[in-house]
Amino acid sequence: MSCSLLIVVPTLNSHKLLPRLLTSLQQQSWPHWQLLFIDGPSGPEHRQWLHQCCAAEPRCRWIAQDPCKQGIFGAMNQGFAAAADPVSPADWLLFWGSDDWAASPTVLAEAMAGLEAAEASGAELAEEWPDLLVCSGRYAHTSQTNTAQSSLGRIAAFQPPGLLTRAAYRRALLLGSTPPHQATLFGPGARRRLAHYAPGFRLSADLDYFLQLSSHLGLRVQCLDRELVHMDAGGISGQQTRRRLQEVRHAYRRAFGWIWWFPFLSRYSRRLATRLGRNR
Repeated sequence: MSCSLLIVVPTLNSHKLLPRLLTSLQQQSWPHWQLLFIDGPSGPEHRQWLHQCCAAEPRCRWIAQDPCKQGIFGAMNQGFAAAADPVSPADWLLFWGSDDWAASPTVLAEAMAGLEAAEASGAELAEEWPDLLVCSGRYAHTSQTNTAQSSLGRIAAFQPPGLLTRAAYRRALLLGSTPPHQATLFGPGARRRLAHYAPGFRLSADLDYFLQLSSHLGLRVQCLDRELVHMDAGGISGQQTRRRLQEVRHAYRRAFGWIWWFPFLSRYSRRLATRLGRNR
């Protein structure tokens, strides 16, 4: 039996961006995906697009965001709950933004091939899958006048290909490396250990999740050399630098205590080195 994948996309009046995302999924050679839009208080034009999309594509559906679950991470917490729905549970969970899209028509097949190979060899229990499947993503600068036109920028990656133990994963986090959440598939094991993003974060709850997950014994993280997703470089987190820095510091404090400054400085040293190398 093939693995199933639920892709959760929080939306808010973003219907002009969504055709690119949807088309990139419909072009996939691996068809076992489901797409769930979790919509905030959007206007009628956006809601009409969602209705039409879900009527035309049976793998798509949408639900309204719970008013008690504020912000993008509140919507993503609804995604965690949807993946655990006993009526139609998902093996793997992936979070994308409205301005993300698949890097090529074969990326889902390539990402899932290793898991399906393990299933075929007898590892049929979800407990034998890794907890996270981490690929890479690439930022893109999209034309303001034509969303179909974009130029690719820096790569967001975590670690070289291979299976990481909990100790190796936590060491990578301490050294300032972080899984790109749009390129990370959350398996059943990860969701059993931690099934929600922490409250109080508006921009960096994904970093906090990966850090808190590292405290769980027996964690296994599979890294793949696959560029899974293209991500628009103009997202909201890039526009609120001060708030983001505060949240990143808080997340590292929660995970590493008084040595929070070490992964904090390592994180931004890595990014500075990447940008300097790109500009040479």
